[in-house]
Amino acid sequence: LQLVESGGGLVQPGESLTLSCAASGESLDDYAIAWFRQTPHNAREGVSCISSGGTIYYTNSVKGRFTISRDNAKNTAYLQLNDLRPEDTGVYYCATDPAYDEHYCGLVESYDYRGQGTQVTVSS
Repeated sequence: LQLVESGGGLVQPGESLTLSCAASGESLDDYAIAWFRQTPHNAREGVSCISSGGTIYYTNSVKGRFTISRDNAKNTAYLQLNDLRPEDTGVYYCATDPAYDEHYCGLVESYDYRGQGTQVTVSS
């Protein structure tokens, strides 16, 4: 299973981006998917996750601004980032794991597979 992220870039505060996480090699239908970010200070944070059954969690700092979704037909997950702030800057990477129950996912780094990440920079 391989994951490839795309969609990052340099934006101004208040702008939006849509990140994609495309999987190959295996179907994600039964996998939980999560987005993490690594800040310029090397802190790692779980941003959002979606279970195979569609249960969703967000870290508090992005609630109301970010939206996670998945398209199993395209074997792809997305993270819509709205109202971006400078503190959202970081490398965003997706991760996936089949071990979670269909109603659960986690924001800790316990996933078997992860991508290389895509850079998001928010600056005026």
